[in-house]
Amino acid sequence: MSRLVLALAFALAPTLLRAADEPDRAALRKKMERAMGPLPDADRKVPLDPKVVSEEKLDGYVRLKITFAVEKGDRVPAWLLVPNTATRDKKAPAMLCLHQTISIGKDEPIGLGKQDSKAQALHLVKRGFVCLAPDYPSFGDYKYDFQEAFKRGDYQSGTMKAVWNNMRAVDYLQSLPEVDGERIGVIGHSLGGHNSMFTAAFDERLKVIVSSCGFCSFAKYYKGNLKGWTSERYMPLIAREFGNDPKKMPFDFSDVVTSFAPRAFLAVAPEKDDNFEVSGVRDVIAAAEPAYKALKAANKLKALYPDAGHDFPADARKTAYEFIEAELKK
Repeated sequence: MSRLVLALAFALAPTLLRAADEPDRAALRKKMERAMGPLPDADRKVPLDPKVVSEEKLDGYVRLKITFAVEKGDRVPAWLLVPNTATRDKKAPAMLCLHQTISIGKDEPIGLGKQDSKAQALHLVKRGFVCLAPDYPSFGDYKYDFQEAFKRGDYQSGTMKAVWNNMRAVDYLQSLPEVDGERIGVIGHSLGGHNSMFTAAFDERLKVIVSSCGFCSFAKYYKGNLKGWTSERYMPLIAREFGNDPKKMPFDFSDVVTSFAPRAFLAVAPEKDDNFEVSGVRDVIAAAEPAYKALKAANKLKALYPDAGHDFPADARKTAYEFIEAELKK
């Protein structure tokens, strides 16, 4: 072998190694789609056509109630919080803030609910982030007929509909003149926690992901009883195609977290969470660690295990916000 060929081989080796170490994200997403149904093609997109319903100037930020188009005939209601420090000349990082299972939907993340621990958008706008809090389909102001959508063949799960809407929400954030489109993350609690994760698996524009009380391995979710995942709002295929059997599931949360590598991911998993068994979270984190280590990004995969129930405690929130700032305020 000539010296030139040897030199080229050594020069290319690090690149080839990095490519080999990258998780096969497309394959991991295909596994998820077997339970969620396919992600729509890009031709489903329509112009966002944002409309402002109301606008209020509050302490240090502006709060706008808006709607934006996600596909033909469908508009998502949302709250947009813009800090006074964000301008065209001083673009701010942004966070997509996703609510838990609660009837008021998007109102809770902006501080209009009863629990301050769930007001992530309000907390983060005060830290200088532009925050967008949309309604999940069928919550808050967002009326959505899942059966009709399923009949039309638009979607096979509420989960995938939410993923699509959230990806359009990222499109909207990137369109704002006050937002640095390369510095966007996502955060959520419970429903918002796994909704954040599913969206980030399909949308690599999200640079940091925080999930509070959002998941555990399927085998340890209520001792393997997956019925809670199977409503129209979530993934009915889990019952219809996979018999609610964790052993038959085409994906697990270890696949979801592995797909994030090397992006920053923080799991908040309280020891006494009665929805998501904490040992099942530990299993998922351990399974994803090799992918992060292979990409020399072990410090980007974090988990907190507070002594609490199904909640987002103050100390965990402080750590989460600092984790987000470390990634998006560099």
